[in-house]
Formats: sequence, structure tokens, C-alpha cells
Amino acid sequence: MSIFVNSMLKKSCSYSLRTVVPSRSIYVTQVQQLYSQASLGIDGYLHTRKKIKEQFANFTDKFRTKMTEFVTDPKNMIFTEDLKNMIHLAEPTDLKLVTNMIKKFNSDNSEFRFGSFVFGPVVMRMYHFLDAPNEALKCFEDPNNSGFFDQLVSYQILMDLLYNHEMYEEIYRVFERIKERQINMTKFPKYPLVLVFASCYKQNTPQSLEYASKLWSEMTSVGTVPLRRTSTYFAALALKQGKPQIAIESISSLKQHYVTIRNIKVMGLADMDRVDDAFPVLRSVMEIDVPEQTHKHTFFEETISRVRQAVEKSKNQDVKKEFENIEKALRDRGLVDEQTLDQLLNSEITLTMKKEQPRGIPSQIKRYPYSHRQRKNFSSS
Repeated sequence: MSIFVNSMLKKSCSYSLRTVVPSRSIYVTQVQQLYSQASLGIDGYLHTRKKIKEQFANFTDKFRTKMTEFVTDPKNMIFTEDLKNMIHLAEPTDLKLVTNMIKKFNSDNSEFRFGSFVFGPVVMRMYHFLDAPNEALKCFEDPNNSGFFDQLVSYQILMDLLYNHEMYEEIYRVFERIKERQINMTKFPKYPLVLVFASCYKQNTPQSLEYASKLWSEMTSVGTVPLRRTSTYFAALALKQGKPQIAIESISSLKQHYVTIRNIKVMGLADMDRVDDAFPVLRSVMEIDVPEQTHKHTFFEETISRVRQAVEKSKNQDVKKEFENIEKALRDRGLVDEQTLDQLLNSEITLTMKKEQPRGIPSQIKRYPYSHRQRKNFSSS
């Protein structure tokens, strides 16, 4: 296991730890992620997968063989239950079979289908769990599967999987599909938008800022109000690209009691050499916080450092003295945090689910790399 672990220990500062507990082995992986498994419904997928694997315990291979025969025989039809079962039994070696079953299911004998089961999100959860971004994208973009993935959550799960693998250009391509199709009558769905702007931030290039700025203008022109994480990704990208004025403007409607907003505002003002305007923001947390509070309104160490550089650049002794007094007061009150803006921005997003999550799944069951799941009958239970 140590060889596997060592191969996965890269970019540790931006990756979070996941563990996998299959039937006989323990794998430890490092996976860059944005949305939690519960937010994407993967926990529910694992619950159903566990049950179906138990039901098929003695004849999984026989069922695979049967489905392989069905997809090549025009006389046979893939039923809803067939596809549902195969999606939850699938191992990496089954992905071609699943793809062929989807294609046949989506095209053959549609007049005999009366069920309302929506497969798109479940299929994407399967790909996400098996960590197969290329296969997921290929299936998604296959013209034969037109309409199969027309659910916003399917787009979100796919984009999250692509984000895990730093496939940012592919994320933009998928998002353009959302804009074209206007699923649920919206061009700018809030959760996929977060992934788009997170990708722009990760790329951190003039081109990604240009793309983000254009998208931001399109959103605001139609009155779309983005989530705070979207705004902070855009603002932080602008700061990195030396455009503090864009950063300040993009968060202008958000309250500075949020730690990311407060720090971005001060960083932006410092970068524009407006330290006089940054001082009131720095002082504001001292008016809020009292010693007995457990949740303090803090500033990042990097924010203080940025203001200090601007103060030194000004060569104004009065400004320097005022800043020193503010910094001392902040440190004395424990209001300077070692956490960075980047760490907070890239922290995992956990959405509140509308319905209760299925029980019976060990919390340690996680998605694991496709390249390490080649063993047949590799159980998730």
C-alpha cells in the first residue's frame, strides 16, 4: 500500500484526504475536490450500490455476460432495471459495457418505456465514484446520448469530476453546453457556475480572467446573482492577475463580515495603494470582537503583509505609525489568522440535502482512483 500512497502524495497543500475501505483492502488517496460527496448525491449512490452488490453476490458475472449479449443482439431490449443494476455493479472494466447499454437504452424501443427513472445523475455518480473523467466526458458528448444527461445535477457532477483532474478547458466546454441548452430555463445555474470560476481561478492566466470577466458581464446583464463562492473566486483571480479594481467591484454588494470578502477588500485596497481606505476595514473587526467570543472576525497573515508592503511603499511616517498601532491591536486580540485566502476558497463545499441521507454506509467509503480499481469484483461494501 505504501507504494500506492507515495504515488498519490502530490500537491498536498491543495488536496484533501479520502480513504477507501473495500472488502479486503484499505486505500488512502489524495483527491482535489470542491463539492462534498453528499452534495453530489454520491453517498446515496454508494448506499444503493452496496445493496445491489449484496443481491447479485452469487451471479454478478452471469449478469454481466447476459448484458454483453443483449447489447449486441437487436432482438433484445435493455430494461430500466437492467441498466440500473449494471450502473451500481460497475467496475472500471465494465465501463464500455455500461456505455453500450446506455446507448442502446437511449435509442431502442422507446415506445415501451413508461417509467420515469432519470438515469443521468446516477450514471455521472458512477463515473465520479470510479474516477473516470475521460469516459464520463465521452459518454456525455456522444450524440447518441442526446438528452440523456439534461439535468443540471448531471452537469454539476461531471464538472466536479473534471475539476478533480484539472480538466479546466473541458469544464468550460461543458458549461457552454448548459448555456446553449438552457436547462431548467437558466443559462447560469449557480452550482456549476462555482466550478467554472474555480477553474478560472486555478488556471490563473490572463485568458482565464478574460473568460471569467466576460461570463461575469453576461450574468450581471441579465440580473443573475452568483453565490458568494463564485464572487470570491472571481475577485481572488483578479487580485492574482493584478486587477484589484475588478476584485473590489465584484464583491461590492457583499457584506464584509464574511472573512473572504473582508480580506479580499483589504488586499484590493492595498494593491491600489489606498491604505487609508483599508484602515477602517481593519479596525472594524476590533469593534465587533470581544475577548470571550469563540468565533473571531480575523484577517489573514498574508493580508496584513500586503498592507504593510503598501504602507512601506507610501513612505509616509504618519501612515506607518497608524498601521503599526492597528497591527499591534489586531495581534493582541488574536485577530490575525495563519490561514490563507487560497485555503479558504478551496475548502470543500457541503450543501444541505433536502431529504435525509440513506443510512448504513460506513463514513470511510470514498471515491478512489480509476487507475487503481482494475481488480474485477472490487466491492464498495
